[in-house]
Amino acid sequence: MPGDNPLQAGKAVSGGHDESRTMGCAPRGERLSWRARVGLFLAGSALACPLASAVAHAQTAGAAVASLSISTIEVVQLAVFVGVTGTAFLSAIVLIRERARTSAENVELRSRVADVSAALRRSEALLNLRDQRVVVWASENKKPELIGTLPTESGAPEDRAAFLAFGRWLMPRSAAALEHAVAGLREKGRPFDLVIESQAGAPLEVHGRKSAAHVLVRFVSLSETQRSQARLKIDNQRLATDHDTMIGLLEALKMPAWLRDEHGRLKWVNRAYADAVEAESAEAAVRDAKEFLGGQAREAIATQHKSHPVFEQSLSTVIEGDRRVFAVTDFAGADGSAGLACDTSAIEAIRGEYERTVRSHADTLDQLNTAVAIFDTDEKLRFFNQAFQKLWGLDSGFLHSAPDNALLLDRLRSEGKIAEQPEWRRWKEGLLSAYRAVESQEHWWHLPDGKTIRVVANPQPKGGVTWVFENLTEKMDLESRYRTAVRVQGETLDNLAEGVAVFGPDGRLRLSNPAFATLWGLDAEAAKPNVHVSAIRELSDRQAVESPWPGFVAAITGFDDERRDRHGQTELNNGTVLRYAVIPLPNGQVMMTFVDVTDSVHIERALKDRNEALEKSDQLKNEFVQHVSYELRSPLTNIIGFTELLSLPATGPLTQKQREYVEHVGSSSSVLLTIVNDILDLATVDAGIMQLDISEVHVDRTIAAAAELVADRLEEHSIRLAVDAAAAPKTFHGDETRIRQILYNLLSNAANYAPEASTIRLACRQLADGVEFSVHDDGPGMPPDVLDSVFRRFEPRANGGRRRGAGLGLSIVKSFVELHGGAVRIETGRDKGTTVICTFPDMPGIRAAAE
Repeated sequence: MPGDNPLQAGKAVSGGHDESRTMGCAPRGERLSWRARVGLFLAGSALACPLASAVAHAQTAGAAVASLSISTIEVVQLAVFVGVTGTAFLSAIVLIRERARTSAENVELRSRVADVSAALRRSEALLNLRDQRVVVWASENKKPELIGTLPTESGAPEDRAAFLAFGRWLMPRSAAALEHAVAGLREKGRPFDLVIESQAGAPLEVHGRKSAAHVLVRFVSLSETQRSQARLKIDNQRLATDHDTMIGLLEALKMPAWLRDEHGRLKWVNRAYADAVEAESAEAAVRDAKEFLGGQAREAIATQHKSHPVFEQSLSTVIEGDRRVFAVTDFAGADGSAGLACDTSAIEAIRGEYERTVRSHADTLDQLNTAVAIFDTDEKLRFFNQAFQKLWGLDSGFLHSAPDNALLLDRLRSEGKIAEQPEWRRWKEGLLSAYRAVESQEHWWHLPDGKTIRVVANPQPKGGVTWVFENLTEKMDLESRYRTAVRVQGETLDNLAEGVAVFGPDGRLRLSNPAFATLWGLDAEAAKPNVHVSAIRELSDRQAVESPWPGFVAAITGFDDERRDRHGQTELNNGTVLRYAVIPLPNGQVMMTFVDVTDSVHIERALKDRNEALEKSDQLKNEFVQHVSYELRSPLTNIIGFTELLSLPATGPLTQKQREYVEHVGSSSSVLLTIVNDILDLATVDAGIMQLDISEVHVDRTIAAAAELVADRLEEHSIRLAVDAAAAPKTFHGDETRIRQILYNLLSNAANYAPEASTIRLACRQLADGVEFSVHDDGPGMPPDVLDSVFRRFEPRANGGRRRGAGLGLSIVKSFVELHGGAVRIETGRDKGTTVICTFPDMPGIRAAAE
C-alpha cells in the first residue's frame, strides 16, 4: 500500500530510475504478488503498449498532483487490469469477425462440395456408359484402373487382364499401333487419337491424354454412322499403308514400273524407270514424259487393252545403247493403267545358251561311237544318238515315236538282236529297276552276232535313266593286240643298237635293253629291273669324262612342276661319244635313250675345221680383191690422165692411127676404172661401212644426169631414150649419187641388149608408199635359168648383148636399192624385152644389202 513506505513512495514518484534499480535489486528470495507477475507479462506483450502509455500518463499526472498518494504497485495493477480488459475486448471482436468469415467459407465449401459431388456423379454416369471404357494409370508402379464398359458386339472382353492384352482381341495392325501409341503417351506424354478394329470387326475410337498425375486412354464405341466412317477410315489407313508399301516395293525393285492416267499420260514412275530413260529423277521423267517403251510397243499395249485389261508380252527396247528384252505386264483399269517391265535379257541369253548347250551336247553325243539313249520318268525314249541307231539297226520312225523302254527291249528280243534269257520277264524287270535305283547299274550283254556290250544304266536326279551301250568287242581285240605288241616291242628293244632305260617315279629301273648295259659297261645284275638309279649312277660315273648322271638322277627323282625333255651329249673314257635324251612319260616315268654318235661327231668336227678354213679363205679373197682394187685404181687414174693429155692438141700432133689407139686406151681404162669402182663399192657394202648421203633427190635432174652419161653409147647404136616422168614426184629422199649410179647401170645394161635403132623407156611414178623407177628395153629377154642368177656377182652372160662385162652392174643396183630399204624385180620373157623395176620408200631405212 502507499502508506506502508512513505519515503520510498516519494522517491518513486520523483524518478523512475531509482525505482527500477530498487526493484532490480530486490532480494531473490522475495516473491512477487500475482498482480505484479501479470503486469510484467502484459508489459512484455504487444497488447500492453496502450496500457503502458496510460500508466505513464497517470504517473505524469500523479507527479503533477502531489496531493494524491498512489503507489507504484497500484499503478501496475491498474494497468494490468486495463490491458486485460482491452485484450479481452479486442479478442472478442476478432473472434466475432473470424467466426463470420469461417461461416461464409463453410457455406462456400459446402456449395463447392455439392457441385463437385454433382460433377462426380455426372462423370461416373458418363464413364459407366455402355459405349466407352477408360484405362487410368495413376503412377508408373500401380496397376491401371478400368472404368466403364464396351458393348458386347465390339469384341472387347470384360476381364481386366484380357482387356489390357490388346493383341488378343484387336487386329494385329491395330494392336501394334495402339501399344506403340500408349508407350509414347506414358513415356513422352504424346497424345494420340486412333481408330482401331477389333477381331470382331467393330471399329473403336481411342483417345490418349496425360495429366499431371494420371494417364488416361479412352475407348469409345461408335454409332452406326460413326462406325461406317471409322471403317472407311480404317480401310483408308489400310489402303494408304498398302499403297505406301507397294510404292516402296516398286521403288526398291530394279524393274521399271509406271502408272498412267485415263488419258495414257505418265503420273508416276519408279527410280528404275528413271534410270532406264536416263532421267535425273522420277519426277523429271514424269514431267518430261520420257517413255520407256517405243511408240509401236505402246500402240500394241493400247490395242490389247481394248479387248483385254491385261497385257503380257516380251518387248525389246534400247537401254544405255544396248537393245534388251523385257517381259512387260500392263493392267488397264477404269481410271488408268499400271505396268511393270522385267529385264529378261539375261534369262533369254541363259535360255539361248542352255538350248545351244543342249544342242551341243546332243551333237557331241551324236558324234560318239558309244551308243547313248535317254529315257524320261515315264520310261519314254527322249534322245538317242546315231551310234545307238547303228548299234541296234532300228528304223528312225520307230525311235522318233518315243517308245517306252519295255517295248524297245521286246522289239530287240523279237528281232534276235539280244540273247535269249531263261527268265525273260525277271531279266527285263531287273533291267527296268534302274528307274527306281539311286546308284548306277552295270550289265554285260553278249549278243548273238558275237559282240560284247557293256551296258550302264545311270539314273538321273530328276527322274529317268540314261543308258550307255559300250561296244567292247574292239577293245578286247585291241587288248589282245596290245599284249602282242608289248611282246614285239620288248623283242625290238632288245635288238636295238640304241640304249633304252625306263625308270619309275620311285627311281627304280622298270625296263632296259642290252644296248644300255653295253654302252655303259654294266653287267646283267646292275641293269636288271628294280635297281635304283643311284646304284647305276655309282657305276656309270666312272665311265664318263664328265658324268651326266647327276642330272639324270635329278630328272628321275625330282618334284618339278614342269617336266621338260632334256638332250645332250657326253664322252666316255674309252673315246665313245653318246648322245642322250631324257623324256618324261605321262605316267610319271622317265625314259632315257643313248645313241653312239662317235663316228658322226668325228665327221662333224672335220666339217667344222673345213668350214673354218673356207671362211678364212673367203676373207682372204675379199681382202685380196679390196687390196688389188685399190692398187689398180691409182695406175688406172694415171693412164686415163696421160691418155687425155696425149689427145690434147698442145701435146703434139698424132696420126689417125695413134689417135685411135689413144681413144681405145682411154675407153678401156675408163671401163676398167668403172669395174674397179664397182668392186670397191661392193666391198664397202659387204664390210657394212657404206654410208648413204640422204637428201632431197630431184627426179628430173637425176634422170638427165644419168641419160647424159649413156648418151654416147645410145647415139653410137642409134638408140633413142624415152623418158616418162609425168607421174613422178618432184623430189624424194635418198642418196642422189647412188641413185644416179643405179639409173646409169640400168641404162647401160639396157643399151647393151637393146636392138639397133630401138627405144629404151625410162619411167618414174609416185606410189602410195614410195617412188618407182623402171627401165625397159626391147632386147631378147632373159630365160628362167639366167633370171635366177642375174644378180650374182662376176657372172657375165652375153645373152645377145654387145659387150661382155664384169657382171657387177645389176649386183650394184640391187645392193644400192636395198641399202635404201627398197626392192628390185625384173619382168622379162623371150622376145618380150626386159623391164627392171626399182622401188624406193619415201623415207629410206638403211639396211644390209643382199650379197
